[in-house]
Amino acid sequence: MNILVKPLDSEELKVIWMQAFRKHGLHREVAYYDQCLHENVLGTRVTLLAFVEETLVGCGHLKVESEYAYFRDRRIPEINDLNVFPDYRRSGIGTKLLEQFEALASEDFHRIGLGVGLYKDYGAAQRIYCRRGYVPDGNGLMSGNREAAAGEMVRVDDDLLLYLVKDLRLDSFYNLHAGKAEIQPFLNH
Repeated sequence: MNILVKPLDSEELKVIWMQAFRKHGLHREVAYYDQCLHENVLGTRVTLLAFVEETLVGCGHLKVESEYAYFRDRRIPEINDLNVFPDYRRSGIGTKLLEQFEALASEDFHRIGLGVGLYKDYGAAQRIYCRRGYVPDGNGLMSGNREAAAGEMVRVDDDLLLYLVKDLRLDSFYNLHAGKAEIQPFLNH
């Protein structure tokens, strides 16, 4: 399967993205799409759209400044709202988008982060992130970007997240293949 990844850089791509989300039951306000395009122009967000042939099959964002305070305070860019449409899952599209975001982030940052939902619908994503070297940030569960304290009642929905981080510098030392780390030469002395 030939996957083409394009940055969101035009009104035309924005309309294609909006139509694809509507078709797949992903509802966002028009202002959301406008804001994303505007932030792409400003350079505070990178939205990548994945196509197979001429069909949009997935997308995601890299937010330079996260809304999650722990990431923002530590200058950890956040992969956000990564979606692959159901008919195209398990075909490498999510991995391709993650690779692109990690490569972009590694140009200016040492770490990258993301939040993942906790109910069953997020199971495949949870496994992918762990295989790619993402680990919990140590702050526990967040509900609406606020700590879910012990004993507190929270709603299990898309806003109940565990935030994960990946040290991008480790990719220079390790080659992660099928969950097995193999040491790679660091310097040629």
